[in-house]
Amino acid sequence: MKICVLPGDGIGKEIVAQGLRVLEAIGEKFDCTFETTEALIGGCAIDAEGVPLPAETVAKCKDADAVLLGAVGGPKWDTIDPSIRPEKGLLGIRKELGLFANLRPAVLFKELADACFLRPDIVARGLDVMVVRELTGGIYFGEPRFDGEKDGERFGYNTMTYYEHEIRRIARIAFEAARKRSGRVCSVDKANVLDVSRVWREIVIDEHKNYPDVELEHMYVDNAAMQLVRDPSQFDVVVTGNLFGDILSDEAAAITGSIGMLPSASVGDSNPGLFEPIHGSAPDIAGQDKANPLATILSIAMMLRHSFDMADAADCIEKAVAKTLEQGYRTGDIAQEGGKVIGCVAMGDAVLGNL
Repeated sequence: MKICVLPGDGIGKEIVAQGLRVLEAIGEKFDCTFETTEALIGGCAIDAEGVPLPAETVAKCKDADAVLLGAVGGPKWDTIDPSIRPEKGLLGIRKELGLFANLRPAVLFKELADACFLRPDIVARGLDVMVVRELTGGIYFGEPRFDGEKDGERFGYNTMTYYEHEIRRIARIAFEAARKRSGRVCSVDKANVLDVSRVWREIVIDEHKNYPDVELEHMYVDNAAMQLVRDPSQFDVVVTGNLFGDILSDEAAAITGSIGMLPSASVGDSNPGLFEPIHGSAPDIAGQDKANPLATILSIAMMLRHSFDMADAADCIEKAVAKTLEQGYRTGDIAQEGGKVIGCVAMGDAVLGNL
């Protein structure tokens, strides 16, 4: 199995290094081989090649079975031409690989329950939500768009558009993900107001006919935002468009209280998926052995589950992470009173010890 590794900027190299140690151990434990190759993306690519996404990086990613990304960006590149900012590298590789679906789980490990922003009685009911966000369509990419002046004042508009094939393919991703979880999908839209949402709902309902074993419900986005903080335990898989998914996935992540713990996956129909932690490059702690590698390690678990159909190996990693937290080990971002505060490398050691 071939993996293209994009460490990127900031803490990217540190967290990816620990993730690869875990991947190597999984290869030994499950008698399989992972071949890795490294490439540049983001700020380090700008420094070396003048662009955030070199052609060589795209070629290496397309030749791989999966892509592992660390993080991109940092203040060093904040003042450069916006057209070549580090973040353009991330958007570019998603486009090049046709990654139209972002899978972002928000899981609250019981050992980190005190970090959750919700009431203890809500936390006790559990928090394990998978937000499936459409990534390449919707209002962020719709045409026409305009930013300028009209009738003597500033004026702007964007267009929310979705074609049937875009809705069907993201619905399939959600239904397939639900089959690997608790078998429930909540489709979020604004069908009471938006024409595009009415089309979305009708297509999701039609596609659901192919998944009779999966339960489907619908919810307006404003109610979904409220229900996520009122009782997140009611959700299993949430599927929605680009704009609503952007908001709801961040909300789901925030209520766990530990953004450094959360992985993500961006997938398409056939090209390699892209797996990355949702936190940023944290340049203020880069190179100081303070970064939390657990989100990257859990991203590797997602890679094993979604790209390589190795559910047992993914479970092994997730259980090892949970056991590490149970033993009281913490990096600074998730430190609690009485916990054993350790660095990035030591956290990798602890997880390896529990594999």
